Amino acid sequence: MDDKVTTIDDYLDGVDAAFRPELERIRSLVTELVPSVEETISYRMPTLKYKNRALVFFTASKKHMSFYPSSWAIAEFEDRLAEYRTSEHAIRFTLEKPLPSDLIEDLVLFHVRQIDADRS
Repeated sequence: MDDKVTTIDDYLDGVDAAFRPELERIRSLVTELVPSVEETISYRMPTLKYKNRALVFFTASKKHMSFYPSSWAIAEFEDRLAEYRTSEHAIRFTLEKPLPSDLIEDLVLFHVRQIDADRS
C-alpha cells in the first residue's frame, strides 16, 4: 500500500475493486454501531478509533481481507470464528465467506465495552 495514503477513502481507492464494497460495508456497520468513531490510518491500515483508541482495523490483501477487532474480542468469540482463519489479532475472510454483520456487531460492541472499562 502506498505510504502516501492518509485517509480511509484513499486506502479504499487503492484496493481491488471487488473488495471495496465489503470493506465499505464493515466501515458503515461499525460507524452505525459507534457513531462517535474517528477515521484514521494507523499502521498503514484503515482504523476506526473510539475514545482515542483503535477500535478496529480492516485491510485487503491479494486473496483475502482482514478484520482486527482486538485480541480480546477474538478470544471471546473464538467458537463463532472457527470457520475463519484467525491469529491473535486478525480474522481473515473472503468474498465467498464474508463476516456476518451480527458477528461484526458482537465483536465491535465487545471491544467497546472493554475500552469503556479502560482495559489495556
